[in-house]
Amino acid sequence: MYHNILVPISFDAERDSSASLKLAQLLATPEAEVTLLHVVEHIPDYAISYMPAEYLSEARKAIQSELDAMAVRVPNAKGLVIEGHSGRTILDWAEVNKPDLIIMASHRPGMQDLLLGSTATHVVRHAKCAVHVVR
Repeated sequence: MYHNILVPISFDAERDSSASLKLAQLLATPEAEVTLLHVVEHIPDYAISYMPAEYLSEARKAIQSELDAMAVRVPNAKGLVIEGHSGRTILDWAEVNKPDLIIMASHRPGMQDLLLGSTATHVVRHAKCAVHVVR
């Protein structure tokens, strides 16, 4: 059983977070803290100039609202939105907050993953705690 669980959440169409949330509930102690973390990738300055001024703040609010709705279904869970590169930012958050388990959803790997890597692969290779990948 785990006391501090990190569940990175991706809203990509091919990723289903429900299995990760169910697994977090199964593996958590009754008093465990569960963090649902979404990393918003940094938008380059040249691209952001074409977006409405309120786009980023509205997008963050919408994502936080989705995370909060998910967190209600998991005891002692909270949603958190941060900005950065997905793999590196998940590992940085884990370094500071010391989860004893990371539960990640992953898509089926293809050739592009052999050449470019993926967020789940990066976290599995570099995390200092247990990582459970759910497909």
